[in-house]
Amino acid sequence: MKVIEIIILSTGESRLETRGFQGSECREASRALEAALGKKITDIVTAEFHESEVVQPSHLEQKE
Repeated sequence: MKVIEIIILSTGESRLETRGFQGSECREASRALEAALGKKITDIVTAEFHESEVVQPSHLEQKE
């Protein structure tokens, strides 16, 4: 399951945490939220970020 969690700290700072995304798709998914929340101070990536994205072919190529 893909999840984007928004955490608001008592200091007023906010933090986004993404789970279930592979590779850079987490950045694409959270881009609009990051822009709405304001200036990004840090960017920490998880092990999921370094996983390869799995691409499923839409059709099988047939060789003659």
